[in-house]
Amino acid sequence: MQSFAEIHRLAADRHGGADALEAGLSKPKTADELKAIPDHRWLAMFSRVVFQAGMSWKVIDAKWPGFEEAFHGFDIAYCAGLTPDDLDTLAQDTRIVRSPPKIASVAFNAALLRDVAVEHGSAAALFADWPADDFVGLLDLLRTRGNRLGGNSAAYALRFLGCDGMVFGRDGVAALIRAGVVDKPPKTKRDFAKVQAALNQWRAESGRTLTEISQILAKSIDAAG
Repeated sequence: MQSFAEIHRLAADRHGGADALEAGLSKPKTADELKAIPDHRWLAMFSRVVFQAGMSWKVIDAKWPGFEEAFHGFDIAYCAGLTPDDLDTLAQDTRIVRSPPKIASVAFNAALLRDVAVEHGSAAALFADWPADDFVGLLDLLRTRGNRLGGNSAAYALRFLGCDGMVFGRDGVAALIRAGVVDKPPKTKRDFAKVQAALNQWRAESGRTLTEISQILAKSIDAAG
């Protein structure tokens, strides 16, 4: 498997040197910072990536204040308690994108976060305390217990909120294939276990966060921006 030092060298060569590469990297939030994020903001971000899927992000950005109004600020109790009649009403609400399956996902994921809060004290506590050496396990939890959080949706939501993790974008996946971690885009639990093992090895080698490793992987590919 390709060493992380080699991956970093490729990324630095493609982005103006090591200093320029470092300047363009984002860092994850600390556990305390993540725990300070109210649970309704986690629901808002999960909802946002669900609605963005397959659509122009600019459209969702422009309509987002309407989403906040329609879903009462993504209050967990309110959204988890949405009835079928409420969902039908929202499906006619011009303030939001009127996709019934995506609207229903808000209620479903609110119920998930409500249940997680009961189990862990808050939903934020689960995400803040989840070990980086099993990030793919967190993605699997959200995919299986959540709604419409498969693919890259959960990974993007977690990244946007500051969790330490990997986003499986085109360039990052291409870098994993080039490094010999997988031979195709990861789809199965076996594939993701291989990816996690590689990420853990690169973390040990470099002392970097998964967020940094993910970005450096993507930037080591010629097409990375």
